[in-house]
Amino acid sequence: MGVAVRVIPCLDVDAGRVVKGVNFENLRDAGDPVELGAVYGAAGADELTFLDVTASSSDRETTFDVVRRTAEQVFVPLTVGGGVRSPEDVDRLLRAGADKVGVNTAAIARPELISDIARRFGNQVLVLSVDARRCRPGTVTHSGYEVTTHGGRTGTGIDAIEWARRGAELGAGEILLNSMDADGTTDGFDLEMLSRVREEVRVPLIASGGAGTVDHFVQAARAGADAVLAASVFHFRTLTIGEVKDAMRAAGIEVR
Repeated sequence: MGVAVRVIPCLDVDAGRVVKGVNFENLRDAGDPVELGAVYGAAGADELTFLDVTASSSDRETTFDVVRRTAEQVFVPLTVGGGVRSPEDVDRLLRAGADKVGVNTAAIARPELISDIARRFGNQVLVLSVDARRCRPGTVTHSGYEVTTHGGRTGTGIDAIEWARRGAELGAGEILLNSMDADGTTDGFDLEMLSRVREEVRVPLIASGGAGTVDHFVQAARAGADAVLAASVFHFRTLTIGEVKDAMRAAGIEVR
């Protein structure tokens, strides 16, 4: 592709702390987001993603504070998602120090939110986060994948591949494709889903959900991912960012 594949640690933030579970359940504490962000920045992360997993209005100020403090200490691009419902939310996050903003549930409810944000701030600011899973019995979509909400607990019946394509058409600058089946399992990314979305969209594609070994990152890049995102393997020091980049380089994949 000629574009270096980015390695992105993801920090799920709940009430100002980083948490991690399996399939979004049994969350355990993984540290202070600002400290972890600084460690990852120093370790060669190309970007950081913060997801406010509770994203309730009561925690909103906590999130802005975390973003501000991280932006002061960490000098890689910062994407923040969770509970973003309006262009005003985007504006506040950008002012707090975010470089990009992720939207998910609110865009499903009102797809024109994507074009509203892209028009006002530019496509490069907007990451459409697609939490997708293989269809459960009783749900049928054309691709066999559906979009979910509420951390993968609620099916929408919306075709995930089609939604990614539509999101890009509406103005999303990147697609963060998160496999809810693989999330936290460390069994590998959903490569089939990745390559299916890659066929449909031209914007950068971030693979998320399931990383457990350096080979998994290599496989995702070969399946068409422009960036690879992971949480557990970095937070619990199973792998380092350097190890992941070395493995990709050794496989002939360009990294930063």
